[in-house]
Amino acid sequence: MIFSTTKLQMPSREQALRGRSDAMRVENQHAIYNAPIKPPFPDGFESIVFGLGCFWGAERKFWQQPGVYTTAVGYSAGYTPNPTYEEVCSGLTGHNEVVLVVFDPSKISLGILLKVFWESHNPTQGMRQGNDRGTQYRSGIYYFNETQRALAEQTKAAYQLSLNENSLGEITTEILPAGEFYYAETYHQQYLHKNPGGYCGLGGTGVCYAGEF
Repeated sequence: MIFSTTKLQMPSREQALRGRSDAMRVENQHAIYNAPIKPPFPDGFESIVFGLGCFWGAERKFWQQPGVYTTAVGYSAGYTPNPTYEEVCSGLTGHNEVVLVVFDPSKISLGILLKVFWESHNPTQGMRQGNDRGTQYRSGIYYFNETQRALAEQTKAAYQLSLNENSLGEITTEILPAGEFYYAETYHQQYLHKNPGGYCGLGGTGVCYAGEF
């Protein structure tokens, strides 16, 4: 994002900011879908969390997909409880900027969402995405069950083959169990809908995902 950080090393749990016990108040309504952004969600729907750089543009990539019920941006995969945006940007929370995607698997498959994920950013860049530099811009997939983990690993391997064919680098995407998801401030939610001319630093490799999905 605009307030890019140069901190490229993950802090240890001991180095991380202490945070706070109370979660910030966030409006529980998607600005486009008018659906809740907080659980409970309808029975039979699934959730997955993605990190692919600036979460403003990343969220838009997913709310545009037919079959997605709701999306929300937040912070995850770090240490500091209930962090603020400024704290995450400091590089001292360990959190990634992420998007929670809730979808109806009868209308859109996880495989298609993973295709969107791989093609919408450059997963070889480590602790940055384009000009956005910092641990909060790392590539990540955070799964809720073993089926999601297996498909994430499968698609990662398939996309790596495509990258190899185009002489691109090794994927640095972390694939981890979904931990605590801390909702970002309300003004970040569906930011590019509220601010159509707002910043979006996402840029893919130009390589299409050719595996099964």
